[in-house]
Amino acid sequence: MFRNLRINIFIYYLLTVIGFVSLVYYFIAILKIENIAVFALIVLCVVTLSAVFIAKLAVDPLADYVHHLQELSKETLHELNLPISTITTNTQMLAKNIEDAKTLKRISRINNACNMLKERYNELDYLIKMQSEQDVKELFRVDKLLNARVLFLQKLYPHIEFHLELESLEILGDKTGLSKVIDNLIDNGVKYSNDSKNIDIRLKDGLLCIEDYGIGMDEVELVHIFDKYYQTNRDMQGFGIGLSLVKRFCDKNNIELNLESSKNVGTRVKLKLK
Repeated sequence: MFRNLRINIFIYYLLTVIGFVSLVYYFIAILKIENIAVFALIVLCVVTLSAVFIAKLAVDPLADYVHHLQELSKETLHELNLPISTITTNTQMLAKNIEDAKTLKRISRINNACNMLKERYNELDYLIKMQSEQDVKELFRVDKLLNARVLFLQKLYPHIEFHLELESLEILGDKTGLSKVIDNLIDNGVKYSNDSKNIDIRLKDGLLCIEDYGIGMDEVELVHIFDKYYQTNRDMQGFGIGLSLVKRFCDKNNIELNLESSKNVGTRVKLKLK
């Protein structure tokens, strides 16, 4: 597809340049037009029309391709929703009639896996809406969202102790985007917690604070911490894009972001929610 598109654009551009040069030669050498204003107007019209056609030729196939991908993604998401719901419902029904501890543990793992699939489902749905420039804002309670995220992440990090101090706060905003930000910040806290197993999460007066007591960072690392692909510890898994995504989300949604850290003391991230 893209190879043919490049060839078509090249041919059209080549023909346009040849036509433009021929037109200039025709008006100057043959018609001998001396009125500069008329000549400039004719040239401007020709160039504008050529630009419109080239832009249309370049953009329309890409727009159609992106639209097709979006429709395919929506249909795929719709098809995924049914099996996930079916597995969840049936495992819950099975668990009611089973008393064997090992079997219940296996069913619990299936439920956890389904919950993780639901998370990916929601993220894909969110990304499709963002690409389609749909309004993703909704009214929600931040304290309830934090409780839900910690409950989910606690299953992934059973060795971590989360200490929550949450005031009630309701805002109109991007719930899924903020959810991803919270997950990233907590995940970083766990990843760099070292020997500490405590993470504090506080919400007071519209200020969300997530604090760990791990390896921390020095001033040099803090300068680059929001750079894409930057990692303070190269031995850690990941690609170093988490905090870059957090920064981009906060900038887009007018959320004040502040990060404080000390080496071998820990890191505190503050989000001023409006």
